[in-house]
Formats: sequence, C-alpha cells, structure tokens
Amino acid sequence: MNMDLSRRSFLKLTGAGVAATSLGAMGFGEAEAAEVAHVRPFKLTTTTETRNTCPYCSVACGIILYSKGDLRKGDKAEIVHVEGDVDHPTNRGTLCPKGAALKDFVKSPTRLKYPMLRKPGSDKFERISWDQAFDRIARLMKDDRDANFVAKNAAGVQVNRWATTGMLAASATTNETAWATFKFAKGLGIVGFDNQARV
Repeated sequence: MNMDLSRRSFLKLTGAGVAATSLGAMGFGEAEAAEVAHVRPFKLTTTTETRNTCPYCSVACGIILYSKGDLRKGDKAEIVHVEGDVDHPTNRGTLCPKGAALKDFVKSPTRLKYPMLRKPGSDKFERISWDQAFDRIARLMKDDRDANFVAKNAAGVQVNRWATTGMLAASATTNETAWATFKFAKGLGIVGFDNQARV
C-alpha cells in the first residue's frame, strides 16, 4: 500500500502521534490507570531513618540506615536497607562497593558486638562487659604511663612524653571529635598517634 503524504500532513500526523504518546507516558492512558490501583506501598515507608557515617575509610561518606524499630531510642532494631545520603556534602548519595555492602557488614555473623578478652595462656576469647573492658584499659594505661612517662629529657628539658603506648584514632569522625581525640592523646603525653586514614 502506497500512501502519499504532503509535508504539512506528515507534520500534523507526527505532532498528533507525539501528543498521544506524551499523554500516555504521563499516566493519562487507561492501562496506566489500571496499574496505579495495584501499586504496592514503598518498602521503606514503615522504617526508621537514621543518618550516620560509613565506618570504612577516611572519606567519611554519609549514609542512611533504614531499620524496623528506632535505633535512636535504643530499640532492638533490624537494619533492612542502607544507602548513601544525598544531602551529605562528601558523597552526595554515592557509595563505594564497601559502603554499598554495609548491610552485609552489619549482619555478618563474625561481626564483633561486645568486648572480648583472651586471658594470658588461653586459646579462646571470653565475653566481658563494657565496664570491665573500660576498667581494664584504664588500669593498663595508668600502669604503663606511671612506669614509662618521661617528664624531662637527659638535658633537663621538660618534654612530657609517653612513648610506650600508641593510639590509633578513627577517621570517620567530625572535625570536633578528631580535635578532642587528639587533645586527649597529647594531654596524656602519647607520642605515637596515628589515624585510620593512613592504614
């Protein structure tokens, strides 16, 4: 079948086709109206949103954790989804492969969730309370500092050095937290201070 169209008729027919296709794409078609009735609710509607920082490297990307239950209230919540925070100035919603897999990191059966102690001569770790862990760390730090703190060097110059203990700080923190951590370490006289960002 041969159809003879003038240029004007072709343009009119093309314009009508574009208009009809556009109306259908915007949801004015009968098929689209039927589909709207069967749309299921968004899966994150009933979850609690918690903003946080990715724990991996020193970039400190913003993340949003979606959980059943409220993490901020201390509820036992289950994290069901993790995504990048589009409002965060560092990553603007993007995540690297490690950050994108954070849900698996949180749900890993080998993830450390509480303090563990391996006593001298033992071949296994035992769970201890947070209070026990803090008390043990404080006691060991105090004993080491008392035994090894150098107030003055050989020339008699005040140096206030504690060189037998080092500190490794986290890098996924705010500037204020990093400042306070550094001041804490230097206030004790710790010389060996490094950051996770270089590791």
